[in-house]
Amino acid sequence: MTDVLTPTRSRALKASTHDGHDRLDKAIMAGRPFDDRHRYGLFLTVQQPFHRDIDALYDDPRLAALLPGLVERRRLGQVEQDLIDLGLPIPAPGAPPRFDVGADLATALGWLYVAEGSNLGAAFLFKLALKLGLSETFGARHLAGHPDGRANHWRQFTAALDAVDLSPEQEVAVIAGAEAAFDRVRGLVREVFP
Repeated sequence: MTDVLTPTRSRALKASTHDGHDRLDKAIMAGRPFDDRHRYGLFLTVQQPFHRDIDALYDDPRLAALLPGLVERRRLGQVEQDLIDLGLPIPAPGAPPRFDVGADLATALGWLYVAEGSNLGAAFLFKLALKLGLSETFGARHLAGHPDGRANHWRQFTAALDAVDLSPEQEVAVIAGAEAAFDRVRGLVREVFP
């Protein structure tokens, strides 16, 4: 059994990105995305470009070899179906996605850490979405938990992430990637929410 105080990559990421994560959470909640379906639609409009940015990572064979079940974690299609459910257009791409297959491995791991962490944290958001009449089959697919349970799904991801052999320079790049992902979503929140 791993000592809870043993430093792991996922714990280092959590500690290093705490402030950026906290700023993002506050920015999202300041937009009141669960006040009504209109504001929730704005939230989806934030989610779609982020998931579009990272979508190619789920097809990267190097990442798939390191993170078992990676392709099943992809959520772009769910976000886009949630938009369609609400009668909203899928946002036109303003720029090419941030990543293609073959992206810098360490940076990609940082972005995937943020995406997977958002799924873990979505338990609270999913409960708020239910109050708007949304569900795992209508409008809130991308917020729904994994059949194995959110915590178990997260532990599987972090165990695989922690097991990846990286150089000290790559460790820095993982953290920088996660920070960049938080910054990207925060920038989208600023653009989308009035």
